Amino acid sequence: MGADPASRFEEIYGSSYGPLLGYALRRCADPDDAADVVAETFTIAWRRITEVPAGDEAKLWLFGVARKVLANHRRGERRHEQRTAALRAQLAAAPLVAQGPPAADLSQLGRVFRALPDDDRELLSLVAWESLDPGQIAKTLGISRNAARVRLYRARRRFARALAEAGLDAAPAVAVEGSIL
Repeated sequence: MGADPASRFEEIYGSSYGPLLGYALRRCADPDDAADVVAETFTIAWRRITEVPAGDEAKLWLFGVARKVLANHRRGERRHEQRTAALRAQLAAAPLVAQGPPAADLSQLGRVFRALPDDDRELLSLVAWESLDPGQIAKTLGISRNAARVRLYRARRRFARALAEAGLDAAPAVAVEGSIL
């Protein structure tokens, strides 16, 4: 064990990478997940290089670490699937628009909204859907409060103009949950 840590790690990596990758590939459905497991295992090995046993025992130690990394990965996947299922159920139960224009107008309203520039849609969405004020929008976008106000004012005007051109009344279209876009 007289070798410096970097040389020791390179030796362990060179002799164990192939077997460790095979181990992970046989246990992961996605090759990218297997690569992540191997990378995390070697990251742990680097951090704990002084604890890695010598000789052939190093590979067995790495398999043990990989086993724990895989267990953590699987727990994370299960939590993600549970959160995703809960979010899907929540979205299915919640109406997208509580009150507003009739469905035909809504689809036309949606077309007008989607035709706006990306920056305008983002600003208007932050106000309507996230209920952010100009100060919060400024922090979210990394701009000054004044710049957020000016951009929001211009986005509202462009949206109102586009609604008028489409023959839609802008007043009900921009009222969302009691606040005006």
